[in-house]
Amino acid sequence: MKNHSEVKTNFNYNTNGLTKLVLVGNPNVGKSVFFNSLTNLYVDVSNFPGTTVDISSGKFENYLVLDTPGVYGVSSFNDEEKVARDIIINADIILNVVDATNLQRDLFLTQQLIDMGKKVIIALNMMDEVKKKGLKIDVDELSNQLGVPVILTIASKNYGIDKIKRELTKASEGKSINDIKQLLIPYLNKNILKAEAVLILEDDPIISKRNNEKITNMRDYIYRKRRDHIDKIVDKILLETNKGASINTIIGRLMLKPITGIPMLIIVLLATFLFIGVFIGQIIIKITEIEIMTNWFAPIIISLFEKIISRQSFVGSIIIGEFGIFTMAPIYVIGLLLPLIIGFYLVLSIFEDSGYLPRIAVLSDKFLTGIGLNGRAIIPIILAFGCFTVAAMTTRLLGSKRERIIATALLGLTIPCSAQMGVVVGKLASLGLLYSIFYFVILILIFGVVGKILNKLLPQQSMSLLLDLPPIRIPKIKNIYKKTYIKSKMFLLEATPLFVLGALLISILKYFGILDQIQQLIAPITVWWLRLPKETANIFIMGIVRRDFGTAGLNNLILSNQQLFVALITLTLFVPCIASIMVIFKERTKIEALSIWFGSMITAFFIGGIITRVLDFF
Repeated sequence: MKNHSEVKTNFNYNTNGLTKLVLVGNPNVGKSVFFNSLTNLYVDVSNFPGTTVDISSGKFENYLVLDTPGVYGVSSFNDEEKVARDIIINADIILNVVDATNLQRDLFLTQQLIDMGKKVIIALNMMDEVKKKGLKIDVDELSNQLGVPVILTIASKNYGIDKIKRELTKASEGKSINDIKQLLIPYLNKNILKAEAVLILEDDPIISKRNNEKITNMRDYIYRKRRDHIDKIVDKILLETNKGASINTIIGRLMLKPITGIPMLIIVLLATFLFIGVFIGQIIIKITEIEIMTNWFAPIIISLFEKIISRQSFVGSIIIGEFGIFTMAPIYVIGLLLPLIIGFYLVLSIFEDSGYLPRIAVLSDKFLTGIGLNGRAIIPIILAFGCFTVAAMTTRLLGSKRERIIATALLGLTIPCSAQMGVVVGKLASLGLLYSIFYFVILILIFGVVGKILNKLLPQQSMSLLLDLPPIRIPKIKNIYKKTYIKSKMFLLEATPLFVLGALLISILKYFGILDQIQQLIAPITVWWLRLPKETANIFIMGIVRRDFGTAGLNNLILSNQQLFVALITLTLFVPCIASIMVIFKERTKIEALSIWFGSMITAFFIGGIITRVLDFF
């Protein structure tokens, strides 16, 4: 229900001489308290034309006060941001409400407002929470760095709001980032508003079209400049102390410092690997895949269908053959992947709900930035050790197309899934410690080198990491169960059709003898280049069907230690299994998917041959 005021806002900004005071801030920073205090009961709630967004407006002295939806930046990605953008562009003064406990996040928006040339005054809110977290903020230096007034507030206790009211007239334009100022000059010379010129540089399609300007492709560059600028400011003005901080806050900080965070991360990842790779990947899957699906489910299905169709016929081989859609597909999906998926989403949900996951991302960000990724990529990297199929799907959370391509290529090339890792570890144990060390060192080197090459070759640059750091807390069982259930269900719905299609394709190739022809085609590479027996071609074919099948096939070959090591490296780097390949084609374009597929294959054989010759030399 609308409360009518003495000020009616028609969003044409005909304000009868009133100064437009706009409240801007990230979601959940307390803007509504400031708005209510400024306007009292003189409030009007109107629907912004062309959207479903309601805007509150009211009067304070000679100001028309407008509240905006909570946004992380001025842009055009949804109705809330479009509304906030248009109101901000037309603002006379902006009261920017900032969460003092999330300066790195909130000041990004602040700097954007300053770059847009708006007069800004900052309400540094939630100062009581700052003390509880053991933080100290040099407010005078923050004001000096930004060039705008900064007033300490605790909105929930009405602290500092009266001072805000008294000092609104002191709002100033602040200090723009020099590099951005230089880029604005051509647009300002055309008499384009500074606020709109900034948005044109940031590739806002609506503002660009409004001013008849082309997309600049400068958005990522501007964001990185602003991100780096704010990070430097925060480093200068923010001091973390343990005085008054809770134990959870102290633990959260220790997780972010390399000297303590890296050992903690290693312990957590080791526990994760033991739970998923050993307990689920070996013990549980032995029950679900072998005992239940292979020894019990498959024979029942085969016996039922054999009553009406021969298993050796074309249709029979597709339905209940070795790679049949009613044999291999359900065994893989239910017996192998589902336990791994549940296990990984269980761990991931614990990481998320406890607040640890974003800290892992921050801790790993510096290393991953060197290969064109950022800390978010640690999530699909962790998932890849369980199953590449799941990891490939989670690359969606990465911020740019180039990051998703780099991550997909690296995960498929260098990280063995838990099923394959179990077989590999067993083989490495028989070779001894030295070969085991070489194996992991080689994979890490290839991960870094290939990542750097892709980072150089792919156009543009990856996005910087921007994450909220929630408090460390004990995970809630209800939340963990809900997240695990929903994500596991979504995986089944997405992956099952792909596995059925993969089973159909392999069955057809097998029936018409095309698989045997491929084996003959690969044999010269395995014998001459890798110096392995010609029968090794079979394990690469099986590796396409399923990675651990290919690795396990080494049991049937008589190999020297050197040959076994070369085979293990090559098989690890070789293309992912057929299910993973299907996901790659689903997530990426055909050209990208083919490039990743053949790129993995060529790299695997190339590296394998190089290692063979290096071992020969020594």
